[in-house]
Amino acid sequence: MNRHLLYAALDAAERGWHVFPLRPGDKRPALHGEAVCPGIGDCAGGHRKWEERATIDPDRIRRAWGDLPFNIGIATGPSGLLVVDLDMPKRKNKSSADTPCGVTTFRALCERAGQPIPVTRTVRTASGGVHLYFTAPAGTRLGNTAGRLGRLIDTRAWGGYVVAPGSTTPAGPYAVVHDTAPTPLPDWLYASLTPRQARRGLMAVPASSRASRYATAALRAETATVRDAPHGERDATLLAGARALGRFVAWGDLPRDVVEEALQSAGECAGLSERQCRSTVRSGLNWSIAHNSQRRTA
Repeated sequence: MNRHLLYAALDAAERGWHVFPLRPGDKRPALHGEAVCPGIGDCAGGHRKWEERATIDPDRIRRAWGDLPFNIGIATGPSGLLVVDLDMPKRKNKSSADTPCGVTTFRALCERAGQPIPVTRTVRTASGGVHLYFTAPAGTRLGNTAGRLGRLIDTRAWGGYVVAPGSTTPAGPYAVVHDTAPTPLPDWLYASLTPRQARRGLMAVPASSRASRYATAALRAETATVRDAPHGERDATLLAGARALGRFVAWGDLPRDVVEEALQSAGECAGLSERQCRSTVRSGLNWSIAHNSQRRTA
């Protein structure tokens, strides 16, 4: 079992895909978190997250998979990949049997766009879903999305990872069903995945005659923090960013619509749904504006 997973990890690395160990029989990273970071090895200069520690070094891979049957994670961003995850509906009740799966929704999406279903490297997931591997456009930094393309369709890019074929969970194995090199992400899909803000200027903050230099710098910093927020902390990071920027709205340094649009775009880029972003941003701004009605002076 160890040898099988080791060879699968080495195969991914030979393709230029950065891998890291997942817990045996599981989809969660096996690497330590920041709270228990020993501050040695890769983390000698500060804690490094799984995306930073993913590697294509065969010696490191042999050491990592030498003793335990770790599943394999592919860090999509460093690997230059964008993976479309077509999921299966959760079988919680009778109504779920009538819910279209991600594959069906994606086919309908292609039909509406007048585009053929892309032919690219395809992996069957443990749940019976599908991973479609694409090479990400050069010079871009797409983030994860959840439901942006449609129900039960997620994407993984920077800040995300996928379970590599060869891995196994209690639900079943991950296996290649179309063994070909990933094709470039189709332009029409790229246009659908690029956040609205990015389409106008690759996340550039809109200029405003009322925005002070400090407020504009804060807006850029907070949106960058939201875009790079790790899984599990994205909504809290977005809320904190909205509260931090709300004072500039209250003081008249930034227009509310500019802040809302920038945070909305950053949150969607991080992988949050459009609806969740809108609710969190509105809540954070309302709270901050109510608590910062007057500018504090030294």
